[in-house]
Amino acid sequence: MYNSPKEVLMEIPLGFGAELRRLREAAKKTLEAVSKEVNYSKGHLCKVERGDKKPSQVLARRCDAFFETGGRLEGMLDTPDSADAGRVQGRREVLATGVGSLVAAAMGAEQSGGPRAGQATLLPTSLFHDQLQQMRMLGQTSAPTALLVPLGTQVTTITSMASQSSGATRLELLVIAARFAEYAGWMAQEAGHVTGALDWTAQAVELAQAGGDTNLADYALVRRALIALYDNDARETVALVQRARRNGVPPRIRGLATQRAAQGHALAGDERACLSELDRARSLLAHDDAVNDGPVLGPTHLADPVSMVTGWCLHDLGRHRQAAEILDRECLRIPPQAVRTRVRYGLRRALAHSASGEIEHACNAARELLTLADLAPSATMRADVRQLDRELGRFRSHPAVRELRPSLAHTMADH
Repeated sequence: MYNSPKEVLMEIPLGFGAELRRLREAAKKTLEAVSKEVNYSKGHLCKVERGDKKPSQVLARRCDAFFETGGRLEGMLDTPDSADAGRVQGRREVLATGVGSLVAAAMGAEQSGGPRAGQATLLPTSLFHDQLQQMRMLGQTSAPTALLVPLGTQVTTITSMASQSSGATRLELLVIAARFAEYAGWMAQEAGHVTGALDWTAQAVELAQAGGDTNLADYALVRRALIALYDNDARETVALVQRARRNGVPPRIRGLATQRAAQGHALAGDERACLSELDRARSLLAHDDAVNDGPVLGPTHLADPVSMVTGWCLHDLGRHRQAAEILDRECLRIPPQAVRTRVRYGLRRALAHSASGEIEHACNAARELLTLADLAPSATMRADVRQLDRELGRFRSHPAVRELRPSLAHTMADH
């Protein structure tokens, strides 16, 4: 059955702050008017609505009385949705089962004498590669915190197996442990734990180097540059990736580093340098003929990464209409199951439309994304939602904006 955009929006479960804003706007009350009635400052109420401050029971009761909700707001205090909680728990159980069965399979093969000669190193590493791919798929539709524990368990398990092995087997296990640690760093960043992200990335580099893989150290600079980018540090973004573009680094890593440099230049407003780096990145990634004997580093759900990053950069450079045209096209090419990727780049698309004055289009694009955001929440996503909320705030009288902002507030809240 078809649901209208408004009906879809109303199906999004709102948090306390978003619901308070919806009630206030529906009653056509200003923050100042409500603050006088409930005896809380206007600034305090604003922070509650945006999800930056937790509401007290006293405030909830006063707002319930003022808006005559029958206790609905008080009932929303610290009461996570049971279906969501069950879904997360179910995912954790699946992940835990996967870890256990994988280790059992690998150890069982060793105890039974292993595979026939010449294949001793293929069984455990291929199984771990499959497991990592499964976790990356789950990462597209799961809270990042739900993956950090099983990822850490895998790093510990594989490292332990490596310590009991020798020769090529030991090196291969150390490298795959490094890949798990690298992905844990990404999930830590998505969870908003920047220090944890840097720690996991550093551990990934140490494991990879111990296994004879020096390339991951270069890719780690690309990952660190992303953290700097989201911290709006253009100079550090560019400086970090410069070290990952030396001769001898595989074309894919140099291409990803060059893309990140383009984003840094765009953030700094240097259009000429940005466009030059994008051309160089396209050339590097087109000649990525390295043999892939393990999980691919970097994004895997983008049909044309350089075009997508071009749209991202053009928005930062103030060429919003061109950015929107490119992002409209490229976002349609993201696989439906890649929820985290769809939300991440889709928000940039909504931002570009909003900045170019296409408010209705921006709200329509964001509305679809907010129905998906709870499946794969992330700190980077919330940063873009906050930017979108500020952008749309200039058009708060627009009907589509008034309808959307409560759900933006719900998404901005740190769940």
